Amino acid sequence: MRQRVLKAAEYLGYRVNRLAQGLISERSILVGVLVGNMSAPYMARQLEALSGALLREGMQCLLLNAAATEGTGISGLIDRILEFRVRAIVVMSGVPPSAIVKECLSNGVRVILVNKLIDGAKTDTILTDDVAGARLAAQRLIDDGCKRPAIISSVAGTLSLTRRTEAAAARFAEAGLSPVIWAKGTTTYEGGARAARETLARPGIDGAFCVTDFLALGYLDAARVEMGRRVPEDLSVVGFDDIPQASWESYRMTTVRQPVDTLISAIMRAILRDAARSKAVNDVLPVELVERSTTRK
Repeated sequence: MRQRVLKAAEYLGYRVNRLAQGLISERSILVGVLVGNMSAPYMARQLEALSGALLREGMQCLLLNAAATEGTGISGLIDRILEFRVRAIVVMSGVPPSAIVKECLSNGVRVILVNKLIDGAKTDTILTDDVAGARLAAQRLIDDGCKRPAIISSVAGTLSLTRRTEAAAARFAEAGLSPVIWAKGTTTYEGGARAARETLARPGIDGAFCVTDFLALGYLDAARVEMGRRVPEDLSVVGFDDIPQASWESYRMTTVRQPVDTLISAIMRAILRDAARSKAVNDVLPVELVERSTTRK
């Protein structure tokens, strides 16, 4: 009988409607993932890993592009989240609109914040230890003998970038150094290149901590090609994230590694937990310094 049913289903082109099953069981298989800059290599890497983990658990990623709401408002995005009855929403956007989080929570949708904090919101929160990582980066430049370091950030002003900038500045200050803090451009390759042109035009800059690897790639290329700096002989550079490009032979960049596998495991634990029976996930994930050839041995 089973074989006859399966054969008939194949003939008729029948497929199980997972959304309908979710309505019957009141347990949605959809997980909303709110992102901002999807072109950033580290974000793309996170999305690839998270979507794969969801599929292995029989769930589906509903990708929500926060950048697409610029100039049009976020009401449509909120409506989309609520219309699809997502099981939870993972907020990976750089600066999540608090209205989205509050609206989701008021409608019973669980929210998982990744490297974000919203005061008073009852959410699952997963943070990378940006403070420890930035201090590691600053210490590496101090160990290289840098006397006039620069900290390269952007105008984005996200929690992660702010924490990294402040922690590195604090460590430099403890060592008696006064870093140049540059935060004018975008968090992109082009932003990093602009930072190199402007900071290296000043006398004495001998080290740079770029708060993301994407910034660091642009900084390195402009420093070497346009400004004629030898790395690491004249200039030491440390990034943050350890995106795949950081290990490419043309860069071999010293950086702070964020643990993508550990991050995704924490997100999945938050998604799969029984909200009625278990406590919210509040994790701070450790980081490590990866030494390559943009700092002196």
